[in-house]
Amino acid sequence: MNLGKLAITLPAPFVSTAQCVDLARKAEDEWGYQAIWLAETGGADSFALAGALAQATSRIEIGTAIVPTYNRTPAILAAGAGTVAQLSDDRFILGLGTSSHAIIEQWNGVPLEHPLARVRETVAILRQALAGEKTDFDGKTLRSHGFRLGVQPAKPMRIYLAGLREKMLALAGEVGEGLIINFMPVEAMPKILGAYRAGAERGGRDATEDEIVARFQIAITDDVPAARKLVRLGFGGYVATPVYNKFFEWVGYGDVAKGVREAFAARDRKSSAAAMTDDFIDSVTILGTADECREKLAAFVEAGVTTPILAPVAVSPDATQAVFEALAPGLG
Repeated sequence: MNLGKLAITLPAPFVSTAQCVDLARKAEDEWGYQAIWLAETGGADSFALAGALAQATSRIEIGTAIVPTYNRTPAILAAGAGTVAQLSDDRFILGLGTSSHAIIEQWNGVPLEHPLARVRETVAILRQALAGEKTDFDGKTLRSHGFRLGVQPAKPMRIYLAGLREKMLALAGEVGEGLIINFMPVEAMPKILGAYRAGAERGGRDATEDEIVARFQIAITDDVPAARKLVRLGFGGYVATPVYNKFFEWVGYGDVAKGVREAFAARDRKSSAAAMTDDFIDSVTILGTADECREKLAAFVEAGVTTPILAPVAVSPDATQAVFEALAPGLG
């Protein structure tokens, strides 16, 4: 059964920053994972945590999935990425995306405007800085002149981009080197990869061998209804936020998207949870026994995902670690 290049996500539920470092060591030395991908929401700073993980490991890849392009300038992004590249002996992959309205507008007070231009211009400035050049760029949303990065990567840094719908997926293919996706049904993979590869072709690239990194909310359990309840409690806000709400409509779950959106606007959390049907949850998460979870992951790999990231749906540190152990490639 082909499960691809299995990775774990950090931070993880109910796990402290220090415990994340311990999990990284286990992921490399005991569990046999090939990569760690860091999510940045309301927890640890991705670059600080990545630096700690880099010092605690020696072989495993470390990437961000994702760091937003709105709450750091390109110069600060370049400094963080260059620092981690040096600390990790160039095992670091910079994954960028727009994030969500909740994180960018509500938490950071920054308008989430012109997302396509913002991502394109961020990458353009980063390419200059990470190549050791002085920046010289004027764009629609960003400008940078005279910045030279003092922490140069020894090798060209890989930049992967996150995308949800067609235009951002195409941009990711055009200016990135890999794709980061999340919360998609397996039936949507041809549509997603088609948009990404079409963008790459327009940019003069062949993306057929690119890494396709996908984060999966996963629970290994005999009580799937209880796991669905956790998903409803924990991820209703994702389904309601505009970028994801439009994405779920785009991949065929318009009724769910509408129901959650309207219930959230009315502050009716009970109706919002009820609008997330069992079929919807089962299509965008991985829930079940270990064997069932492997089969579902394998279906996504068959559909084009190269790197499944395991993000445990868990209620304790032990439950989080149990997911990583149960699917660890090094433990068979």
